[in-house]
Amino acid sequence: MAGQEEFGSIAGVPDAETLGASDAVRAHLGDAYDGIAHYAELLRDQGELRGLIGPREVPRIWERHILNSAAVVPYLPTTGAVADIGSGAGLPGVVVAVMRSDLEVILVEPMERRTTWLAEVVTELGLTNVQVKRGRAEEYHGAFEVDAVTSRAVAALSKLVRMSMPLVRVGGEMVILKGRNVAQEVEPARKVLRKYAAGDPEILEGTTVAGVESTTIVRVRRGK
Repeated sequence: MAGQEEFGSIAGVPDAETLGASDAVRAHLGDAYDGIAHYAELLRDQGELRGLIGPREVPRIWERHILNSAAVVPYLPTTGAVADIGSGAGLPGVVVAVMRSDLEVILVEPMERRTTWLAEVVTELGLTNVQVKRGRAEEYHGAFEVDAVTSRAVAALSKLVRMSMPLVRVGGEMVILKGRNVAQEVEPARKVLRKYAAGDPEILEGTTVAGVESTTIVRVRRGK
């Protein structure tokens, strides 16, 4: 990602190693900063060891993972329930839960070692608004509905709609983090989008602090 290579050279912006402690990040996260900084520390110390992130990701936890996840938060509802499917290390779900304490957040993850990690993080951070559910998203179709489903780097849009929309209440939304070329995934997803009377997906830009590359977010509302 171009922004990552250029990050350290941007005037007035700290390099990747000090980004998490910068005034810009503290200001952006506000009251959520301490909780998210603790989570970032846990991820830095244990993420590679527990197979949650690769070794090259450790120095880039803040810009590539924490802030990338935080970029979706302004597009989520302020109250109600949100599910993060394929939550993995808790990205973006844990970040969402810390930043939006009034939301009920459901972390859905099929791998046992990851759900063990998620449960530990929830306890360590004292997150009373989080449930961890082990399984694939499809296993929970009909079990619960939420106001929004989010995900990060899980699957192509057509597959994500099939996985996510049955969990979304009518009038609720999918709000997902995707790659820059997501526009190419829209046409192949139209048939399954029609099944849920969904409109055209909105492709949005998620920003956090100056000097950190923006994030591509796709939002689409369920019609029936």
